[in-house]
Amino acid sequence: MAVRGDSGDIVARAKAGVEWTAAFADLDPADFPMLRALTPYGDAVFNQRQLPLLLAELDRLPAACGGDWVVQARELCQVVERGLHLYLWFLGD
Repeated sequence: MAVRGDSGDIVARAKAGVEWTAAFADLDPADFPMLRALTPYGDAVFNQRQLPLLLAELDRLPAACGGDWVVQARELCQVVERGLHLYLWFLGD
């Protein structure tokens, strides 16, 4: 995970990555539309207007999908919210 500006430069970076488990496949797309955008192999990008939805989903994320990455994702969301033209990137392999 990283925060990038319009030019693609990295402003902040997480130390942990999303820990992919089979539990992610069980997430209901109606309840987790933002997190369902994540894949282990592709990139997903969230802008400032999408962050409240993403944060709400993180609040109700099942424990089986949690980990250090959730705390760091919240911190990166704060970086995006405080800046201009910043985006939260989830980077796949």
